[in-house]
Amino acid sequence: MKFYEKLSSIGFLRNSYVFKFLFVAFIGIHIPLIGILFFVLYARADFSTTSLLLFSLVMTLIATVVTLIVLKKLIQPIELASKALNDYKLNRTVTRLPLNFSDEAGLLLSNIQNSILESEKFITEKQDLVYLLSHDLRTFASNPGSLATMILETNPSTEVKELAELICESSKDQFQYVENFIKMLKEHDDVLKTNLENKIIDLHKIVEVIEKQVNLAVKAKKIKLVKNIKTSIIHLKIDQELLTRVIFNLISNAIKFSFPDAEIHLNIYNDNKKLHIQVIDQGIGFDNADSEKLFFKFTKMSRLGTNKEASTGIGLYLSRQIIERNEGILVASSEGANKGATFTIVFSN
Repeated sequence: MKFYEKLSSIGFLRNSYVFKFLFVAFIGIHIPLIGILFFVLYARADFSTTSLLLFSLVMTLIATVVTLIVLKKLIQPIELASKALNDYKLNRTVTRLPLNFSDEAGLLLSNIQNSILESEKFITEKQDLVYLLSHDLRTFASNPGSLATMILETNPSTEVKELAELICESSKDQFQYVENFIKMLKEHDDVLKTNLENKIIDLHKIVEVIEKQVNLAVKAKKIKLVKNIKTSIIHLKIDQELLTRVIFNLISNAIKFSFPDAEIHLNIYNDNKKLHIQVIDQGIGFDNADSEKLFFKFTKMSRLGTNKEASTGIGLYLSRQIIERNEGILVASSEGANKGATFTIVFSN
């Protein structure tokens, strides 16, 4: 940027990026000519045609190299702008760009800086507003349940008791939905902040954590979780916590849509330099033609589990967002209704 700054301090070059390029190119083109003139004027009188030709070639090569180097320095504002956009897109990192230039490149830097700041401000304000509304909704959702509990404590009639219990159950479901919504927002924030650098992932540790989390659900349905882990430590461009969330979500869904006394298989293996993570269940399945619809936000494919477990329709959407943002793929397949489902994560490594 120093060379660009120096050229910008020259009056007739200050307001035009094109003129800066033309100025550098003009100087570069005339370096060989100036060199030849000095050679002719100050060289010995008996110089040969061959020596003049060689000198011209050398001067032309030097001028070309110098011009290319200088032009490379001159495009640094464009490279800086591109890096700022890329950093914000991948890591949501706000870079402070210089705003004191008045040519086309300076205008580009200024517009990108303002766009990033406006976008960040909008995202922050939206998150604050949604979290505030979610907090209020959580309060409102719990109020009917509290009132219904107070009614139950008064030993009401059978009919009133049944209605109060229905209100309690409905309030509980609404409260859980709001909790899931808040969780979705936080997970989406984590996706935006993902840092795409290689990290050491301990797959055995991930599976241990998930087993503890699903232990009660597995026991309640008498489901057997069969693990086939053929690789343990691996380098991936994803946070271990995010990968844990995705696999947990896939296994939780498998439990939710599996019948009692069924098996769920978790397969982790390397194949053709790719890591495969598969969750296979023997549950209610789906029409394979609708496999992509499962990953839509608030999908209409959302269904109750085999024990009437609720589903928000956002878990698979977020899971795919996390995996794809970290350079992987997540796909689903099934042979049809009540024939189970397979969810596969693939990372290149």
